Amino acid sequence: MNETIETPKRKKSKNYFTKETEDAILLFNQLEDVSERNKLYDEKICYAFEKLAENIIHTFKFYYFDIPYEDVKHEVVAFLNEKIHKYTDPSKGKAFSYFSIVAKNYLINHNNTNYDTQKNTEAAELIDESRNVINEVARYEDVEEKSEFMDLFVKYMDKNLPLFFKKQTDLAIADSLIELFRTRKNIENFNKKALYILIRERTGVKTQYITRVVQIMKELYTEAYIRYRDKGVVHIDLTKYKKSEFLE
Repeated sequence: MNETIETPKRKKSKNYFTKETEDAILLFNQLEDVSERNKLYDEKICYAFEKLAENIIHTFKFYYFDIPYEDVKHEVVAFLNEKIHKYTDPSKGKAFSYFSIVAKNYLINHNNTNYDTQKNTEAAELIDESRNVINEVARYEDVEEKSEFMDLFVKYMDKNLPLFFKKQTDLAIADSLIELFRTRKNIENFNKKALYILIRERTGVKTQYITRVVQIMKELYTEAYIRYRDKGVVHIDLTKYKKSEFLE
């Protein structure tokens, strides 16, 4: 390869993990030459992985480790490198979301193991018993990630509606719900009753039918979100997968 890759400036910015980083990861997984892969990693990926590790450690206060902070960060970065080959399809989710989930899951597992060990070996007053790292992570709401998931969920439902709903009435209701999801920024101030009225006007069906479809949509949303939260991806085209593969 003759392409010249410029070294990014190390500015203090929240935008350390950009579209350029994602593109570099995708290219990294396509390259076969080891020297080219190493050069690309050093210049386009390494800094983003290090900052991601730092931010997640401090955001969720993953401090129950028996090794120095720098060693913890290096372990996280090393684990991200182990998983880098699995990110090959950006249509299933952004690279930032995927590697954030990978890093958080790694730290949750190791942090809680060390926390239990520390509780058994140190005085109780020295340990913050009220902290629960898993709950802290669950309460943390990242607007960008939630917005990305909803965009993926809309594509997911658009592609697979006939798999979930067979009746024409149910399809019409589900389609109206998807359209509301798609234009959600314009309906934030609507209450539940107003949304039901809006759907009734679009479909001409009674509320009880809407409620039934809404319940199914909620279950589908939950299943898709659990996979997104745990794996960082949403399989858009379910015709390529067995049910057990996309609901696991």
